[in-house]
Amino acid sequence: MKVEELTAKVLDENPNMDRYQLAIAVAKRCDELENGSPSKLNVNTAHIKPSDLALMEIAEGLVKIKGFVNKKEK
Repeated sequence: MKVEELTAKVLDENPNMDRYQLAIAVAKRCDELENGSPSKLNVNTAHIKPSDLALMEIAEGLVKIKGFVNKKEK
């Protein structure tokens, strides 16, 4: 799946999140992956960039994103 499709999927499934919050979540998961955290996907990760892998994990619901509040509640 393309990055644009994955991004749209995550944002559609999480209406309380905007693209900037998603970028922060991807960056944090990317840091974890680069620092040795194993991937939660059952794919060969040798030729996948950590940022793409992080987005794929979030899109599949394998990584939960905490701390974002509903925009309407602010």
